[in-house]
Amino acid sequence: MGIIPDYVGVSAFGIKLGVIVPGTDLVDMVFQALTKCDHDGLLDDADTVCITESVVARAQDNFVTVSEIAEDVAHKLNLKPDSTLGVVFPILSRNRFSLILKGLAAAVPQGKVIVQLSFPNDEVGNQLLPPDVVEVLGYNTNQIEVQALKGQKFSHPITGVDYMELYQEIIREQAKDVEIIICNDPLRITEYPVDAVVVANVHARNRTMQKISTTKVPCITLQDICNNRGNKAWSEWGLLGSNMSSGDRLKLAPREADELADLVQQQVAEKMNKKVEVIVYGDGAYCDPSTGIYELADPQPAFGLTAGLRGKYREGLKYKYMVDVMWEDGFELTEIANTLESRKKEKQAVNSIETEGTTPRKVEDLIASLADLISGSADAGTPLILVKNFMNA
Repeated sequence: MGIIPDYVGVSAFGIKLGVIVPGTDLVDMVFQALTKCDHDGLLDDADTVCITESVVARAQDNFVTVSEIAEDVAHKLNLKPDSTLGVVFPILSRNRFSLILKGLAAAVPQGKVIVQLSFPNDEVGNQLLPPDVVEVLGYNTNQIEVQALKGQKFSHPITGVDYMELYQEIIREQAKDVEIIICNDPLRITEYPVDAVVVANVHARNRTMQKISTTKVPCITLQDICNNRGNKAWSEWGLLGSNMSSGDRLKLAPREADELADLVQQQVAEKMNKKVEVIVYGDGAYCDPSTGIYELADPQPAFGLTAGLRGKYREGLKYKYMVDVMWEDGFELTEIANTLESRKKEKQAVNSIETEGTTPRKVEDLIASLADLISGSADAGTPLILVKNFMNA
């Protein structure tokens, strides 16, 4: 162990890096930062090195323009300038969806875009309509008629944005006509004369796609757009996990992030003789208890990781239960401590009483979420996070 005392458990540190721009050798930059950590005794075997996806994508110059999105959508859905395009279940976000919507609308400049929104919230908890309005207009139904809103404006309780109004404005700047539907049944869009549909939700996209695919309407997901290998900018995630950049550019999720994680791991092993795991992380899987917003707008918390993390689950003993039982049975404190230490090294059955309440969770999701909380969505200037004692906790 380095400078961290043995009595410290899981810990995470934000590590500052220099300015990262397209073309930056990010593997070398990360390695140089880890060299400093190693010199100061902060790097150990079994540590996890976490790199935020945004700097990976920026170093890759993984940006697309609105016109490139429009071109790809039109090609893949065989759209004509006057076609009608359906967009189903987009999340309510300026950063995550406004430029995507602009690109979709630009694919049908003489046509129409019909946007179907879910209610009362989008997929990640952003509120479209207040609960009292839904109780009056949408109780026990999958649909609310826009006309029933009687022109009322409903702003997001946190951002103050009226997303129905915003999305209509974006479309009107690019296409000839626009219509909003408020309905939770994805098949509702197919009752309109649409030439094609883009499934825009994130986590339930495959289920939504399967339902719409039972009809004859051509349909793709956001993951199918800007995912063409060989292009200057592309990602296997398509437009999923993308973010607004400068002007009309959108930063895609990093491509082939596993490879970058492997390269960092190899550098550390060869030049420092240490075995670390590496994650390229995005949004943490976190639900804000105050707003109910599920912060995971990325398709998953980790875009890339080394093999030592893949498929692993964090399991553990219910310490407080075991302590209560042993104390009640008359065990001495030293006996309790020794028993806990011994049992911790044993493989526990998932359904055993000793593990009750400790649901196994994917290691990659937990570490990526921890790293995201440390770096912060507002960017704390520490795109590199070093997590210690997690893998051997």
